[in-house]
Amino acid sequence: MPAHSEGPLVVLVDDNDCEIGTCPKLAAHHDGRLHRAVSVFVFDGRDRLLLQRRADTKYHSGGLWSNTCCTHPHPSESPADAAARRLQEEMGLGCELEPVGSFIYRAEFENGLIEHEYDHLFSGRFNGRPDPDPSEVGDWRWMTADELSDDKRDRPKDYTAWFWIALQVLAKPGRRV
Repeated sequence: MPAHSEGPLVVLVDDNDCEIGTCPKLAAHHDGRLHRAVSVFVFDGRDRLLLQRRADTKYHSGGLWSNTCCTHPHPSESPADAAARRLQEEMGLGCELEPVGSFIYRAEFENGLIEHEYDHLFSGRFNGRPDPDPSEVGDWRWMTADELSDDKRDRPKDYTAWFWIALQVLAKPGRRV
């Protein structure tokens, strides 16, 4: 991610995802400024979702389960390119990704940071074993829709703030996720 003297930059956007500038990532998270993000959901041939447990050392939501990967696009990088880049960097895999929706959410964390993101969702298919970066990913697993439903009922706080929202946006008629 291109860096600024205060760290990597994120793309600030309005409620219609129109770019309005850039800002150091941590400053955007301290101030709760709306910025662009991507979340990737990868499924295998048995319709299981590849989840990751974020590394404990992440600046927020460390140790929580989430979608396959997520990131912030670099300035001048498309959300699709950012999704493909981060899937390779974080999970060590590549597959064709398709855009499947977007949403805005805002979440405040105990450490004082605020996620306020215009999140672009991408979905893909992959059959194999990921090779995650241990500095980013603490663990990973494939889960069925039924297993996710049970976890939502029994352990919803084990997941990132955006995960359940994104999963609802991702859901398509006739497909349970």
